[in-house]
Amino acid sequence: MDITLFPMKHYLSLFLILLSFSVQAQISLSGIISQNQQVLPGALIYIPGSSFQASSDANGYYRLRGIPAGKHELVVFYTGNQTLHKTINLDENSGEVTMDFSMEEINAELDDITVRDQQLNQMSIERLKAVEGTNIYEAKKTEVINLQEISANLATNNSRQVYAKIPGLNIYESDAAGLQLGIGARGLDPNRTSNFNVRQNGYDISADALGYPESYYTPALEAVERIEVVRGAASLQYGTQFGGLLNFQMKSGHPDKEIDVRLRNTAGSYGFYNTFTSLGGSSGKWNYYGFFQYKRGDGWRENSQFNSKMAYAAVKYQANEKLSIGLQYTYMKYLAQQPGGLTDAMFNQDPRQSIRDRNWFQVNWNLIANTIDYRFSDRLKLNIRNFALIGGRDALGNLGRIDRVDDMGPRNLFVDDFSNFGSESRLMYHYQINNQPQVALIGFRYYNGLTDRKQGLGDDGSDANFSFTNPDHLEDSDYDFPGKNLSFFAEHIFNLNPRFSVTPGMRIEHILTEADGYYSQTTKVLDPDTGFAVDSTYQVQEYKSNSRTFAFAGIGLSYKPNEFLEVYSNFSQNYRSINFNDIRVNNPNLVVDENIKDESGYNFDLGFRGSGSPNKYNFDLSFFYLRYNDRIGAILQVDPENFRIYRYRTNIADAYSMGLEAFGEVNLKETFIKSLPIDVNVFANFSVINAKYLKSSERSVEGNQVELVPPFSLRPGLTLGKDHWKLTYQYAYVQEHYTDASNAVQTATAVEGIIPSYSVMDISAFYRWKRYKVEGSINNLTNNMYFTRRAAGYPGPGIIPSDGRSFFLTLEINI
Repeated sequence: MDITLFPMKHYLSLFLILLSFSVQAQISLSGIISQNQQVLPGALIYIPGSSFQASSDANGYYRLRGIPAGKHELVVFYTGNQTLHKTINLDENSGEVTMDFSMEEINAELDDITVRDQQLNQMSIERLKAVEGTNIYEAKKTEVINLQEISANLATNNSRQVYAKIPGLNIYESDAAGLQLGIGARGLDPNRTSNFNVRQNGYDISADALGYPESYYTPALEAVERIEVVRGAASLQYGTQFGGLLNFQMKSGHPDKEIDVRLRNTAGSYGFYNTFTSLGGSSGKWNYYGFFQYKRGDGWRENSQFNSKMAYAAVKYQANEKLSIGLQYTYMKYLAQQPGGLTDAMFNQDPRQSIRDRNWFQVNWNLIANTIDYRFSDRLKLNIRNFALIGGRDALGNLGRIDRVDDMGPRNLFVDDFSNFGSESRLMYHYQINNQPQVALIGFRYYNGLTDRKQGLGDDGSDANFSFTNPDHLEDSDYDFPGKNLSFFAEHIFNLNPRFSVTPGMRIEHILTEADGYYSQTTKVLDPDTGFAVDSTYQVQEYKSNSRTFAFAGIGLSYKPNEFLEVYSNFSQNYRSINFNDIRVNNPNLVVDENIKDESGYNFDLGFRGSGSPNKYNFDLSFFYLRYNDRIGAILQVDPENFRIYRYRTNIADAYSMGLEAFGEVNLKETFIKSLPIDVNVFANFSVINAKYLKSSERSVEGNQVELVPPFSLRPGLTLGKDHWKLTYQYAYVQEHYTDASNAVQTATAVEGIIPSYSVMDISAFYRWKRYKVEGSINNLTNNMYFTRRAAGYPGPGIIPSDGRSFFLTLEINI
């Protein structure tokens, strides 16, 4: 489907029409929330299934504005108290309505630890509300992972455990330390999560969101409050990524303490050690939070040692009821030895072995962000996010074929330095049409990225020396990759009645990517003295510029027959620009087509989801169809001169991916068997996906299965909990799938081939007593030998085995 199908003027006309509707009279509801004549700050009051919600302030005062006339159910929630449900009737002449609420404790004798455990027994997965902050999620497929509610190994950022309830994900399990995250969905490459728009607190954290969207930094999950996942329709608000949005929402300071300290120490197998210290709190108009994390380990395989330092500091100033200003800084630095890949024969012989002991990788990351929130009124809100990245990553080692021994010569050295900054502004307006609440959102984004990329030879030693042998005359290339992006986007929720909504949206993009530098080329020339052909290397200066402007659109539909069920559907066009690896990279295992071009397509979702309150069941069953035009991928070709087989990266073909994604969770005690002595939660997610290449100029590709798409995956689990403890058992099964478009079963280089079917089990648990918490986990309980990845470059090339069985123990103290 052509992404420029809809003229830009039609989008602008549609948006002006949407904003031209008249604003109806507003009804406000306000009052005091208290308990035993003591006010309750931070109590939540909301209307289920709507965007109307508020929290009581320090005086217990709340206010809901813009409520339409009619019959509504109000819910009031405060931890440790019985949830209140009240039905109210508002007519057009109600104006300002005052209503106070008095709450009762669940049990006056319960201590604060038991109250906190009441929260822990809730479901750990939920959906984003229709409107959150200045973001619209109505009718989109969304998931939220509440990290405070799960039993998982957070010290190692164990993605298999953390994302166990998100269906349709393909997870690279080749980084047991959690230094990098690799997840993909619906046939998209999981490599460094490059097909998701990855953010922290709503701003970009990847290397270069436009030209090199790979994530070398992953937040420490011990400091993350929740993870938000929005599938492909997120492109309208967040930009051009087929996978959608992955946002890490960091913790903030304790609202009721001036100083809150948390100490965590974790020890594990293979020399793993992690220490995490956080400090947060609130004082007057100020809220602050920060942490420092250090971890190291020797690794499950030989030559896998690592050490990592990470720090984060955030402060927020609430100037008044309308204005708040935030400032955040993130620092990460790590050094890791990389054991390289294996051939199939090596993996079958001993997956823990390594024949590369000179490969190293380091990352230095600095993120700075400023957020401004201004509430003009209860109906009009402004959010501004300014952000910058100063960082780099260096890779050093032998990238030659893994089926050949290391010649101990000079190593390949890749040095990238990133200098990026951007700003994103959002304006949200609440109003009414025919007594129904409506929400309009417009936004603007500016992004400027610069990547300085150098490739040449390092020394012939074995240590982590990231210096070029010939810095003034690099053997491979030296490029600057500037990029600019201007975007305008708009979405609108039309609530046609209390149960049915239509949410159209659009995005206009202007993208400029450039490449300025040189690459080295070697040819044979005749030596006049000897008469023999010899190699001659020279530099080729090059400048490329690609500017394009386009528009794409989408629409979502939502029907809520009651507060427990929703039927939703969403269609969204999408686009993905070529990245810097597609413009110029020298890799002995890869050749890039110089005429490679951008990709386009669309996402479609149709599903139904719901939950039983409180804490009974939760489910989401959906069908999706993803169309990918001019999909970029790699195929095997033969050099006609020397008959060498090499990987050729180009626009392979049009492709599609379609399937079923399902998740369900039920609390047996709350739903079926009230007499159970403990809470028993049973959950499972599964996906069935069919993905194939359509028309292609490559006959060897047409009709093949799309690579990196497991046809079937299943991840069930069981959670047991009571009072102060929780235990979770998880199982994962992923079916065999291909790693390249040619559907090669096995090659000598091990870069291409199948990923055999595999299964793995984990057990994790924790126990909390007063200020102390003990956590433990056993990863890969049955010690299965398997792999999820074949790498063309670092950290390979070749098969990257996943870790065998390992044990971890954590002690936490809250001061």
